[in-house]
Amino acid sequence: MSEIARIIEKHSGERGELIAILQDIQAKYSYLPEEALRTVADRTGRSLVDIYGVATFYRWFSLKPRGKHLLTCCVGTACHVRGAPKIAQELERELGIEAGETTADGQFTLETQNCLGGCALGPIVVADGHYFANVGTAMVPRIIEKATAGLDNVDVRSDERVFPVEVSCARCNHGLMNPNYPIDGYPSIKVTISFGDHHGWLLLSSLYGSYKIEAEQEIPEGQVANFFCPHCHAELSGAAPCVECGAPMVPMIVRGGGIVQICSRHGCHNHMLDLTGINL
Repeated sequence: MSEIARIIEKHSGERGELIAILQDIQAKYSYLPEEALRTVADRTGRSLVDIYGVATFYRWFSLKPRGKHLLTCCVGTACHVRGAPKIAQELERELGIEAGETTADGQFTLETQNCLGGCALGPIVVADGHYFANVGTAMVPRIIEKATAGLDNVDVRSDERVFPVEVSCARCNHGLMNPNYPIDGYPSIKVTISFGDHHGWLLLSSLYGSYKIEAEQEIPEGQVANFFCPHCHAELSGAAPCVECGAPMVPMIVRGGGIVQICSRHGCHNHMLDLTGINL
């Protein structure tokens, strides 16, 4: 059995199986090869047009090879007026490519996006899923250096790309912070989750930009989970679908005003923070 066939069989019958299949294919090849998409169409009975529709709708997917590291510069209105075009130009100059291209050595792909969900913190650059806020042109070489070294190895407590948030349930407004079990040196965010026949607690880092978690149950890569408040037991839902993978976003209220949303699919690092009107 081919690797693509094994991926298809692995997700057969799952809710949102097509997105999960495409996610695993992209994780393996760094993009979605045409041959792989044709195999998906043949084995699932879906039309190639529908598959391409999903692959082109979500920004998480790419139809051409991406570099080992992905840099995304926000050029939305809030970031634009704070100098985002100069940041994008500096990224292009440092990498020797234009937005939408990949370096010849396959190390970096540069993209621009109209909004990355951190309008109050612009200009924003996202490197391999990690947010850098209030970026100036002088920061660009350092961002590239950190991405090359591996951002998951950076000490998050001393890095400007992350900052702590204190959140509460969007339904009952009860605090979700757990000071008894810190992650990254800060109180964690405790929720309960369910997926399939599994149910248990989940602890999230409260540092916006860190993706460390601790879970009672092992969560398969690509699994979409349902999130619940551990106090009122209401499902944390109602946000728009993730623009990267289509999974439901999970909303939580930020103390002092604003809202943070995180993707419910394990392995998708998309998150959004709206602190409009909040002084930082």
